[in-house]
Amino acid sequence: MVGAERFKGCAGLWDSGQSSSLLGGALRIVPRPARIRSMGHPSTMDKLTPAERSERMSRIRGRNTKPELIVRKLVHSMGFRYRLHKRELPGCPDLVFSARRKVIFVHGCFWHLHENCRQYRYPQSRLDFWDSKLQENRRRDDAAQVALKQMGWQCLVIWECQLRNKEALRETIREFMEREHESA
Repeated sequence: MVGAERFKGCAGLWDSGQSSSLLGGALRIVPRPARIRSMGHPSTMDKLTPAERSERMSRIRGRNTKPELIVRKLVHSMGFRYRLHKRELPGCPDLVFSARRKVIFVHGCFWHLHENCRQYRYPQSRLDFWDSKLQENRRRDDAAQVALKQMGWQCLVIWECQLRNKEALRETIREFMEREHESA
């Protein structure tokens, strides 16, 4: 097979047939069919095997994520001190400013369904699973914020996509931290 060595890493099957007069009997790549995980429905295609997907999902953390570390570093550089993940408070906020009765949540655009976000993309496979999971995350976030407000706390949600503009983020945090406590 002349030229086959050039395409060794290609995701396709080799066909050296005489079927194409345009190719003059040369080698051609025939695309491999996509892997389908459940009963052949086109909306449930996944590019990863179940083992690969499981390995990737196991790496996702709930604490000390990159966006959270960026916000923590920024807040600390602004001179504010905080506690992390107080379990006594609803929603276990990422940053807690007890003396000011303020909390900051750092949300990933995917996991917390950030609407109208260019960075967020809805999953293409297992739609029933992801829809219920992500909607439940949203409901839990909303309930935690309502409970905190009823307890007299002020909340700020920082979305992952907001981290791109550090100066605007710095100003948002400064305004939130310097704002007087709103009376209920």
